[in-house]
Amino acid sequence: MSQNPTVSILIPCYNADRWIAQAIQSALGQTYPHKEVIVVDDGSSDRSLDIIRSFSDRIRWETGPNRGGNAARNRLLELSQGEWIQYLDADDYLLPDKIEQQIQFLAQNPDADVIYSPHITEELGESGVFHAPPTIAHLPLPHDLWLLTIQWKMPQTGGLLFGKQALIEIKGWREDLRHCQDYDLYVRLLMANQQFSYCDKVGAVYRWWCSGTVTRRKIAEIYRDRLAVQGTIEAHLTATRQLTLDRKNAINQARFEYARRIYSWDQEWAVQVASGVKNNDPKFVPSDQIAPGFYRHIYKTIGFTGAEYVAAVKRKVWK
Repeated sequence: MSQNPTVSILIPCYNADRWIAQAIQSALGQTYPHKEVIVVDDGSSDRSLDIIRSFSDRIRWETGPNRGGNAARNRLLELSQGEWIQYLDADDYLLPDKIEQQIQFLAQNPDADVIYSPHITEELGESGVFHAPPTIAHLPLPHDLWLLTIQWKMPQTGGLLFGKQALIEIKGWREDLRHCQDYDLYVRLLMANQQFSYCDKVGAVYRWWCSGTVTRRKIAEIYRDRLAVQGTIEAHLTATRQLTLDRKNAINQARFEYARRIYSWDQEWAVQVASGVKNNDPKFVPSDQIAPGFYRHIYKTIGFTGAEYVAAVKRKVWK
C-alpha cells in the first residue's frame, strides 16, 4: 500500500435532487487531499443531473438509463482509480475528516482490507431533525463481526472504507438483489476472509427519511431478502464449523423477530418461519428485546400462534 493512497469517493444517484449537492460538497470537502469524486446518475427524472453537472470539472460523472443502485455502484467501481473506495449514497453525507481519520488508522493497521466505523443516523420527521447516537460505538471490543451482521448492527455503507481489491475479488455488488445489498456485501466479504478492522472515529451521516408509503409487497421482499442473508450466514458458519451457540441463537432470534413482524399481514408465512426456528432449536425462547414477558410465558405454554393471538387481543384492549 502506498503511503498516501488515493481514495475514490463514489456516489450513485437516482432522483435525489433534494440531497445530491450536499453529498457531493461533503465529498469535495474532505480534509484528506488524495481523493477523487465520481458520480453516476442512474437515469434520474428530476433535477439531479443538472445539479451534478453544475460541479463541472471538480468531479467526474456520467449518466445513463436507470439500471438500479447496485449496477450504478459497480459502474462507479469500474470508473474508480483509487486504491480505497468510499461509497456515499446521494441522500447521505460525510463529516469533513472522515476519510483522513480512517487513512491515519490504516497507517497503523496496514493489514486491513475493510475499515469500519460508527455512523450517525439523522432522522427527518415532522417535528424536525433528530440525530441518533453513533451505531456500535457502545459495543465492547473485540467485535464478533458475524454476530453484528446477524443482528443487523453493522454500520451503514458510508461508515466503511473498502480496499478496492477486496471488492474486486468478490465481484462487487449483486445487481440481482433489490434489498439488503449492504449486508449481502458484508457477508460475502467476510466469507472471503477479508480483514475488517475497527476505527472508532465517527465520520458518516446516514439520513433516514420516508419518501412515501411503503407497500406490503416491498416489505415482503425486504424480509425475504433478510431471511436469505441469514440463511447464507448459517450455511457458511455451519460448513466452516464457526456456528457457535451465540451465533446460532442470534440467527434464531432474528428469524423469530421477522416472524412476529410478518404475522400481521401473512400469518401462514410467519408460522412457517417461526416453526423453522423451533425445529432448529426445540428449547428456543424469544429474548426480552423482541417479546415482552407475558408473551414469552404464553409462547412457552401454547406456542407462536397462540402468543400472537393473545398479543393481538391485548393491543386491541389497550387502544
